[in-house]
Amino acid sequence: MSPAAISVALADDQALIRAGLRMVVESQADFAFAGEASDGAEAIALGRSARPDVMLMDIRMPGIDGIEATTAVLSGNERTRVVMLTTFDVDGYVYDSLRAGASGFLLKDVSPEQLVAAIRTVASGDMLLAPTLTRRLVERYVSRPPEVDIANSPLSGLTDRERDVLVELASGLSNAEIGARLYVSEGTVKTHVSRVLFKLGLRDRVQAVIAAYECGLVQPGMRDRH
Repeated sequence: MSPAAISVALADDQALIRAGLRMVVESQADFAFAGEASDGAEAIALGRSARPDVMLMDIRMPGIDGIEATTAVLSGNERTRVVMLTTFDVDGYVYDSLRAGASGFLLKDVSPEQLVAAIRTVASGDMLLAPTLTRRLVERYVSRPPEVDIANSPLSGLTDRERDVLVELASGLSNAEIGARLYVSEGTVKTHVSRVLFKLGLRDRVQAVIAAYECGLVQPGMRDRH
């Protein structure tokens, strides 16, 4: 395995699905297959022992489901990123997955090319949610406070520019897109994002999106006014 290779593990209760996913992973020179699991308990054991860069996790599995397994795998593990895979396009599953710490969500009908791109995206530290899906989720599931009181919220430690970046991040924009909107370099945005995550004690960009809505910094429909 090349030192730069992205290690990928997978968990799914269907052998045929696992075989297909493994073929996709092993077809990429910059990926390294890190093992597979057929249920939630095996997924937890695999995630903790292999500590892969990315784990593809089915949601519906016997015994321990993928959402519970994700919580267990990520507990105390800052290395692994989880991408949820499911045949069900159900908002509740998406939101519960993100709350468990997953960095992305894909339906199983994605193309091999989309799956490869998704793995690389998540491994790089980015989230895997379209802005429309992000907005749809928070509008339905996140209860925001009626008024924003920055001074008495976890956001009080952020600078004005860091809050600006968090607002744009919450709309699902990439670092390059945020930089273009705020007239700063992509590298500067990356630095601001890292500081936001550190100051708020967050794992990744997905958790930052959720925090922005829960703290009231961003409200559903705000981006529609731009």
